[in-house]
Amino acid sequence: MTPTAPDMMSPALIVSSIAILVTMMLALVRAMLGPTVFDRVLALNMMGTKTVLLICVVGFLTGRTDFLDLALLYSLMNFIGMVTLLRFSQVGHFGKLSETMESLDQGVFAAEDGSNKGGDSS
Repeated sequence: MTPTAPDMMSPALIVSSIAILVTMMLALVRAMLGPTVFDRVLALNMMGTKTVLLICVVGFLTGRTDFLDLALLYSLMNFIGMVTLLRFSQVGHFGKLSETMESLDQGVFAAEDGSNKGGDSS
């Protein structure tokens, strides 16, 4: 009796699942030890991406195609979460859009005018 294709691919998928779990653990360590906010955000984004990969591999191992829909939903949630987190780290609040645009415009116009708010007139 010869092994079928899923039987032959099962050890490779199990090894890849273990490799994904190891990289997720390394990303978790990076998120805890990261000296900057950028390192932590990058590690969290990597955790989300590896989670999507793991969901896809588990779905393929179990033969359930509906796991791919869950992986797609999780990847969209990961993207929206990362955009929200980066916006918060840049602006500092989730206030009204008009207030945020005004503060950004003031910074852009001040840079274009060449005005120096530090009082140094060199």
